[in-house]
Amino acid sequence: MLQLVGSKSKFCDGISRRSFLSIGSLALGGISLPQVLQADAQNGNKSRHKSVIMIFLPGGPSHLDIWDLKPDAPVEIRGEFQPIQTSIPGYHVCEHLPKFAQNLDRFTIIRSLVGAKNEHASELCLSGFGYADSKIRNQPCLGSAISYLHGPVDKAMPPAISMVHHTNNNWRDPGRAGFVGSAHKPFQPNDEGKADMVLQMPRNRLDERSQLLRSVDRLKRTLETSDVVQSVDAYTAQALHMLTSNRLLDALDISNESPETIARYGKGNNDAVDDGSPMNNEDFLIARRLVEAGARCVSVSFGRWDTHSCRKAGDLAYKNNFAQLREYLPRLEQCLLALTQDLKERGLEEDVAVVVWGEMGRTPRVNANGGRDHWPAVSGCILAGGGFNHGQVLGSTTRLAEEAKDRPIHYQNVFATLYKHLGIDVASVKIPDFNGRPQYLLQHREAISELG
Repeated sequence: MLQLVGSKSKFCDGISRRSFLSIGSLALGGISLPQVLQADAQNGNKSRHKSVIMIFLPGGPSHLDIWDLKPDAPVEIRGEFQPIQTSIPGYHVCEHLPKFAQNLDRFTIIRSLVGAKNEHASELCLSGFGYADSKIRNQPCLGSAISYLHGPVDKAMPPAISMVHHTNNNWRDPGRAGFVGSAHKPFQPNDEGKADMVLQMPRNRLDERSQLLRSVDRLKRTLETSDVVQSVDAYTAQALHMLTSNRLLDALDISNESPETIARYGKGNNDAVDDGSPMNNEDFLIARRLVEAGARCVSVSFGRWDTHSCRKAGDLAYKNNFAQLREYLPRLEQCLLALTQDLKERGLEEDVAVVVWGEMGRTPRVNANGGRDHWPAVSGCILAGGGFNHGQVLGSTTRLAEEAKDRPIHYQNVFATLYKHLGIDVASVKIPDFNGRPQYLLQHREAISELG
């Protein structure tokens, strides 16, 4: 799972906002990713694998203003946006998503998502458990669990990768390995660790163990002390494959893509929005390149959806809910449509499942500052790809979007569906924890039947 993190902005509760896949540029050499993949195919090494791309909208997107509008509700509930008809008769989405509306038959919307906590923590969208529950259970994220159960597709492409800049809040690390152990902790090629991905010696000297150990010393320092001994060998082997291959670095470099493909996703940068939250359109393209190169799960974060009010904190200006969504939604629409179309054109649509969600919804009532506050009672998500039965809108909410009215679907039911896509039956698979006790990956273990 690739989670590249780093940002200066914070949520309303003071927790650092983390933006995945913000890696900047790397000086790369060697052949390009398409050449690598072509060589694999010619050598009979090409293997199809199932992957997941998770688009995390940190802060909690407003369900009422995106996919569950209530035009007949009082103005203080319905807000400022108008609904528009989609390609599915009888279903509407926000007026600022016109192209998404026209292509809804390629997607599934869940409007009755339950199980959120009043927590600004990424764990819920990366494992199915909230922060507090994850801490008690020592719960692994999906990427770490898949690393444990399936291992790498390619030895040079770790199945779990994380670019996490540790802060005082690193207990909210979105790359939690949990009880599967540090050998499956997401690899972190962050700003400090990028040097570990560059070979510092001639290849013919790699068989000298002392040289190799020195070259990966910084990698091993990131191991959790609880299980360092059993993890060192796995990390050393992984580092060796990465050091002798450009596969990961090349996948991170979009300069080999055509100008037309890059233009389809659009250009973004860390200063694209007033509140300082990175919205890097290129991250969606990098995500596609990574799953194509062998990653099993890639997580991308996009923007800051904690839309309480219009205020200024230091040098960061936070817009109100509606002003912010007017800017955010067209960007999200462009990236999501580009990604799904790209996957389809490259024959990856059935192999790669995409999920778009945040850690909670927003209050039905607009507050005095023109924003919406935390609302964990109900939220929603968008699904694409994965060979699922799309063109559906699952579940509904009450008249004022306060709670699920029918077909409540738990976050963990979505995870059960994603695990099923990846070849894991969470109803039967158990993983031993550090005490040797077998643990289920989820408590709600039923996959969503409507998706097939």
